[in-house]
Amino acid sequence: MAMSHGRSFRSHIVGREAVGLVLRRTFAAAGGKAKKGKGGAAGDGPKASSLGKEVKSTTVVGANILKDGADPKILADSEYPDWLFHLLDKHPALSELRRKSKETLSYQDLKRLVKLDTRARIKENNSERAKN
Repeated sequence: MAMSHGRSFRSHIVGREAVGLVLRRTFAAAGGKAKKGKGGAAGDGPKASSLGKEVKSTTVVGANILKDGADPKILADSEYPDWLFHLLDKHPALSELRRKSKETLSYQDLKRLVKLDTRARIKENNSERAKN
């Protein structure tokens, strides 16, 4: 005998008028048989993409945020700004920045040192207060 456990809760969103939102989630008992419809069981495996290889290699699939828009095309590297390719560069860790002389650090590295050092001091102070 398959039994299901249901849980529901109600939350109210207050705006101009109160709107009730009811969510329900059910769980099937373990060992129960799944019903199969005409199309087979749902979620049997990953579904094959309906997009062709040409579309995948020339467009940024899923980047469209507009209702009536289309996915943007992938451009040549020369079409993008230079700073874009430096976003994924590795930044030095706090220990490396502390080892270097502060006079030789670039402005960005000096800013990073101050930020990371402040963050480390705050974490240390918080852990000390938590112990007491």
